[in-house]
Amino acid sequence: MHTGDQGQRAEAPAAFLPPPGGWLTPELRIDAGRTGPAGRPPQDIRLLGQIDLPGEPASAAKARGYLRVVLAGLGHPRADDAVLLVSELVANSARHSDSRLPGGKVTVAVAQHGGTLHIDVIDAGSATSVPWVRTDTDAESCTGRGLWLVQALASAWGWVECDAGRVVWFQCAGG
Repeated sequence: MHTGDQGQRAEAPAAFLPPPGGWLTPELRIDAGRTGPAGRPPQDIRLLGQIDLPGEPASAAKARGYLRVVLAGLGHPRADDAVLLVSELVANSARHSDSRLPGGKVTVAVAQHGGTLHIDVIDAGSATSVPWVRTDTDAESCTGRGLWLVQALASAWGWVECDAGRVVWFQCAGG
């Protein structure tokens, strides 16, 4: 698993970092009532929703709309940040991953653990690129700020390669 800036390994895990492959990947669905060995999600993690979207740029707007609906009744103080960040990650998937190829998809999964939102964006990955935070984007550039925003606004974030492709995840801790 990679966390933080440019996929560096975490020295100290956040409150509930997912195991390799993520908790919310298609292979590891959450069952909030289940307890189990280490590597399982905390007992009180709750899956709020999951959606599969086409691997195309328009899916960023669909992901924003979906997340707004999912988070509407929660009153989470970081909901707007989460909506912005999921949009950036889905746009990155549609631009940089193999999900952009015909028939490709991007999956967004949303969970809550206490006051923390946890969001996975799962795509097909890419043999030619890995997530990294650009530091060379100038003020006039129209792109290149997605992971910079994730790094700036998320409480924790990271990425991991898995059987499904790649999971880029982030957390937004409440107040």
